[in-house]
Amino acid sequence: MNERVRLTAWVRGRVQGVGFRWFTRANALRIGGLAGFASNLSDGRVQIVAEGERMNCEQLLDWLRGDDTPGRVEGVTEIWDTPRGGYESFEIR
Repeated sequence: MNERVRLTAWVRGRVQGVGFRWFTRANALRIGGLAGFASNLSDGRVQIVAEGERMNCEQLLDWLRGDDTPGRVEGVTEIWDTPRGGYESFEIR
């Protein structure tokens, strides 16, 4: 059985103004079973919170670290936690 988790990731690099949040949402919806959000931060990073099965969250994290993202990702920092709920879908903030 695949446990449910909460992934919080911070993506740094040239990730604002390039459609990064839109593509993150599109990939979360493509993977399926994920709820949460992608949001720009004032320091230029994008924060992603995704809740769902660990396998699906790991797939999203792999995409964030891959070569198929818009802009230029210089690094991704993540933390794992237990889901808190409160999200109906995956949205852009």
